[in-house]
Amino acid sequence: MTQDLRTLESELARLKAENAELRQQLMQAQKLSSVGALASSITHEFNNILMTVINYAKMGIRHKDEATREKAFDKILTAGQRAAKITTSMLSYARAKGDRREPASLSQLVQDVLVLVEKDLQKHRIHCQTQFSGEPWSAVNGCQVQQVLLNLIINARQAMDAGGVLSITVQANPEEGFSEVTVRDTGVGIPADKLPQIFAPFFTTKEVDDQGQGGTGLGLALCKDVIEAHQGRIRVESVVGKGTAFILRFPLVPAPRIASSSKVKTAC
Repeated sequence: MTQDLRTLESELARLKAENAELRQQLMQAQKLSSVGALASSITHEFNNILMTVINYAKMGIRHKDEATREKAFDKILTAGQRAAKITTSMLSYARAKGDRREPASLSQLVQDVLVLVEKDLQKHRIHCQTQFSGEPWSAVNGCQVQQVLLNLIINARQAMDAGGVLSITVQANPEEGFSEVTVRDTGVGIPADKLPQIFAPFFTTKEVDDQGQGGTGLGLALCKDVIEAHQGRIRVESVVGKGTAFILRFPLVPAPRIASSSKVKTAC
């Protein structure tokens, strides 16, 4: 009897380890799928950057006056910095960091993701608005949280075929000890009878888009798993014909530096 129990415990441990490994593989597959959804827009932007560098370099060669050359150098420097910013954000997102968690600014995580999706949103006629209230910090795995954000943003873009507005807010709720990130769109919305199932694995309300993205029913289930693993919460609000909002909540942790208490509004 004791031997049988040990055998079952050993088998259970093996299955748990196998399940954890499969979940990691699924997360990596979802990550690559998200990158694939943005590849066309990012490649197009890099081409624009290269054309800027080439054209202003030619202008600097043709014109010998100092003012024109200074303008050319400034444009080349700005383009190079933009390319470096995109590359850094992509490497940060793609780099595997296991399950390590550390204090991170949620506002900065959102901004890093927006660098990757900016041109894709513009391409689909989607205006992006952000509002950061202070600078809340949480102990998170930055790559996993960015993966959740990217998944929600791509979902929002797919829900707005004719264009629309994507709003992302980040704020702290010190009284409850949580930080909150809201991703809101003005898309088609989700029927009320579908909302209770929205986070169930393999449940989906959409078809695969023209880029082969979506429709697996795994993205939101993965988002829920990631948020709950961070002792956080995720909920959804939606009205058909008006749009959908996903609200993410993470436990607050002290910031390693003084966070700004001012509200900042930007357009991305």
